[in-house]
Amino acid sequence: MRAPRTVREEPEQVSAPFFVFVEGPRDRDVLLAWARRLSTPLYRLLPEAIVILGGRQPARAALHLARAREAAGETTGLCVLDADGVEPEAVQHDGLDVFTWRRRHIESYLLVPAAIERAAGVRDARLRRILQEELPPAGDERAFRTFDAKRFLGPKGPLARLLDRVLPAGEIARAMREEEIHPEIRALCERIAAGLGLAMPAPVPHVTARSSPGEV
Repeated sequence: MRAPRTVREEPEQVSAPFFVFVEGPRDRDVLLAWARRLSTPLYRLLPEAIVILGGRQPARAALHLARAREAAGETTGLCVLDADGVEPEAVQHDGLDVFTWRRRHIESYLLVPAAIERAAGVRDARLRRILQEELPPAGDERAFRTFDAKRFLGPKGPLARLLDRVLPAGEIARAMREEEIHPEIRALCERIAAGLGLAMPAPVPHVTARSSPGEV
């Protein structure tokens, strides 16, 4: 796979009809893993559409899109942002929409106990206890909006201390099954697919995140 583009570069494919702006490489990896699970055509086209902003900077997305539109006309884009406990930002630019996660971080949608256990590749009662005690209950969206998923999954979080390593976000995303993917993720992928001229396949029935916490 080619190296990801960043907003610091001039647009490489000025004729691209649609861009997806993400905050960082980890967001890119997670989004690609979800796309691969949900739609093969979307997964194939998405890498060329993604541009990395280098932070929560939608103004950079607007600038990048403006340059692309100057060169190629009716190019459009979608800027994907973490909520981070702040109000969604309004970006005034023709052709650019903003998608802000309702939960605090994109990593907040990785907090599926069964998927974390599969990604960790271990059966450990201590891991299961941490997942049960630390994570909000499945379906408690209000709790997920404030829970610090980056801390939980980070190098100083309880997961890394137990495993003696950081469990990469991309690994957890790749371990998730389609029925474990939150409806908000699918809604985002549907918006991206539409921008790329694709149709998403019908979803499998959704089940709660804690349906099989011990399955590896």
